[in-house]
Amino acid sequence: MGRRVRVTTEPLVIGRSPKCEIQVDQESVSRNHCRIRFEGGEFLVRDLGSTNGTYVNDDLVHDEGRLRHGDQLKVGRTILKFIVGDNVEVEYHEEIYRLMTTDGLTQLHNKRYFDEMLDREVARAKRYKRSFSLLVFDIDLFKNVNDRFGHLAGDAILRQLGAVLLGRLRVNDVLARIGGEEFALITPEVGLDGAKELAAKINRLIGDTRFEFEGARVKVTVSIGVAEWQTQYEDPSDVLKAADDKMYEAKRNGRNQVCA
Repeated sequence: MGRRVRVTTEPLVIGRSPKCEIQVDQESVSRNHCRIRFEGGEFLVRDLGSTNGTYVNDDLVHDEGRLRHGDQLKVGRTILKFIVGDNVEVEYHEEIYRLMTTDGLTQLHNKRYFDEMLDREVARAKRYKRSFSLLVFDIDLFKNVNDRFGHLAGDAILRQLGAVLLGRLRVNDVLARIGGEEFALITPEVGLDGAKELAAKINRLIGDTRFEFEGARVKVTVSIGVAEWQTQYEDPSDVLKAADDKMYEAKRNGRNQVCA
């Protein structure tokens, strides 16, 4: 994170080979993965027959695709942000700050930001005697998705799940990816009944959504655990464990359900 590469009008190749202008030393990246070039006033990216494909904003580059300001270029399992303009330096530092608190794959908040917000919410609950609830959920049988379709498919499902949930929550809610396929949602000033209702909506929404990878449908469900902050709790780990325990109870009871 934080490496910046200047893109000029000269072509450059991204790949695992040390001869590439941008070397990404990961197994998911081909030796010569893709090429970026400048033509007709715009930047273009071409896949060079890579094993795992080149993606722009989750769309597979079949021949050659355009790169615009703000686009995300996915090479193997690495995501690069394409920035163009007069304020590249400012935007670069803003992007570094965003990366520190954002999960690069799903664009949700990351575990670091989640921990900070949970600490803050616990402090508010203790000081002002206000409650809040926590939802913890993960994708059922996610290993089967990776085993059947490959890890790139698993990544695609995680991104799609994040996109499905974003925009359907309150401004004050904090949604984060806290593990491989595990997510958490902090709901300030929401009691257990309201949190259970929200969890049921999320469960139905994900179950009804058509998830796909390269044209193939992937059935996705989640198990959700819900817990409300209690006065006897001492620190954030207590409410997190309570919600986590309920999530595993939902899995033991058959998955694709809510336990609170």
